Amino acid sequence: MFDAEVLLPDFWSILDAVPVTLLMAVTVFICSTLLGGLFAFIEHRRIPVLRQLVITYKIAFKGVPMVVVIFLAYYGLPPALHFVATLFGVEVNAHSLPNWVIIIVALSACVAAFQAEVWKGALNSFDTGQSDAALSLGYSGGQLFRRVMFPQIIVAAIPDLANAFMVIMKALSLAFAIEVVDIFAQAQLTAALNFYYLEAFLIAVVFYMVIAYVVTKIADKIEAALRVRT
Repeated sequence: MFDAEVLLPDFWSILDAVPVTLLMAVTVFICSTLLGGLFAFIEHRRIPVLRQLVITYKIAFKGVPMVVVIFLAYYGLPPALHFVATLFGVEVNAHSLPNWVIIIVALSACVAAFQAEVWKGALNSFDTGQSDAALSLGYSGGQLFRRVMFPQIIVAAIPDLANAFMVIMKALSLAFAIEVVDIFAQAQLTAALNFYYLEAFLIAVVFYMVIAYVVTKIADKIEAALRVRT
């Protein structure tokens, strides 16, 4: 039976998880975007060997479910860090690695494979004739990228980057599998205390919708501002 009286207490309880969830999402977004951009650059430049490694990486991480990668990181990352530290003669208790760090590493690795496609598409949308024109005017490679390519590439990528952020927000709901509490996990914990699951999950839905709305509006404003400048 739906009980509206528990909505407000549930709201305040689930609200506690919002800042942590957003912080993890932003961290994953930044890491995956930078890594994906590097992969896209390697593919765009057709760098031998590295290009084949990037393609293999993308196939692997786009094909393996995120929850599997999370568990692989959970069980495999601490021993791997301990092994690497041992090689360099450094004493590290890798098994004390916080679970939220493991989540950030695992999701960044997964999302980077998709972010690479976002940047690759943006790079492919750039008119190479503009590069030739800029070089003929005496632009250096750095000036060409900074003044001509990047402003247009980022505009083309913004809608997909906003979508990627929301994918990350939803992917973080898998974090509870290794005891990292996000909005969804907090809703589960709150509902477990009073058994009003419908109410708790409705509050979680409201938070996700508000975040999606804000992210979409911010992305639209940034895109519009950059289009005016370019």
